[in-house]
Amino acid sequence: MDALLSRARNPFFEHAEAEYFLAEQAGEVVGRVAAISNRLHNETHGDRVGFFGFFECTDDQAVADVLLTAAADWCRERRHDLLRGPASFSVNDECGLLVDGFETPPTLMMPYNPRYYVRLLETSGFVKAKDLWVYQGGSEQAYVPVPERLARGTELIRQRLGITIRPLDLRDFDGEVERIKALYNAAWERNWGFVPMTDREIDHLAEQFRPVVIPELVPIAEKDGRMIGFGITLPDLNVVFRGNRSGRIFPVILKVLWALKMKKIRRARILLLGILPEYRGRGVDAMLYHWIWTKSGERQIYWGEAGWILEDNPAMNAGLEKMTFRVYKTYRLYDRPI
Repeated sequence: MDALLSRARNPFFEHAEAEYFLAEQAGEVVGRVAAISNRLHNETHGDRVGFFGFFECTDDQAVADVLLTAAADWCRERRHDLLRGPASFSVNDECGLLVDGFETPPTLMMPYNPRYYVRLLETSGFVKAKDLWVYQGGSEQAYVPVPERLARGTELIRQRLGITIRPLDLRDFDGEVERIKALYNAAWERNWGFVPMTDREIDHLAEQFRPVVIPELVPIAEKDGRMIGFGITLPDLNVVFRGNRSGRIFPVILKVLWALKMKKIRRARILLLGILPEYRGRGVDAMLYHWIWTKSGERQIYWGEAGWILEDNPAMNAGLEKMTFRVYKTYRLYDRPI
């Protein structure tokens, strides 16, 4: 968390700024919020949106109003005309307010909040901007075979298009990151709310993932030796983190490494799936999903979460539904004019 919030260490602050606010009552902290001005977002979309994130609050409307007003005022001073959130710090990080699916714990890098947060934001005048859907598939108890239609279709696509899939090459980790950089920004360029990640941001994220990445769960799709698509799946480390009540880092890191080595984690999260625009709609996504499903099963990972996916992204949503994945959580980004 220190590295994330640090203006000196987090490369996000090379194109953005933020201020952090605490609410106190009777000498006790009862809430917090970050006000965020992301220059790169506004340059990309041609708007003047400010953001709020890292929102935590007691069940007290007055406290929530004070915090959100502080964030709005700070953003207004920087000539923003809309406050959007929660995003901590952007859509490339944890974002969205959980509005459905409170019964199950969050997976790696996904937020969680009490139900009453929905009431606090909506009473403060925020309205829905966009819903983000999260899917689940498989079972934590036993391996569910790959749907036959997916397996059959993957082989036909491979034969027809000559596309191959391989795992991430850890021996050439820096080179792989460079290739993913170019594809990432090309693959997501038209998505609502998308902000391209800078080279330094991707490098920073890659170094965080490197100790826990499983090469077989990062499939690379290639055509004639050129990367045309990729997926990133990580084991759900929250399974280990949830047992770390002390908050100390060193012992939990050892537990994570042991759990990965001994294949004790049965859950995974598909963070990203990106395909170059000219190869979309040709089944490359099915090939990547098939690979992830199969290789996860070989590591005794039987349950997966995919997302988030924009509610109005029909291609991605249809693809997951064909794989028998189903929406089980909904996150929401909210807007309020300022």
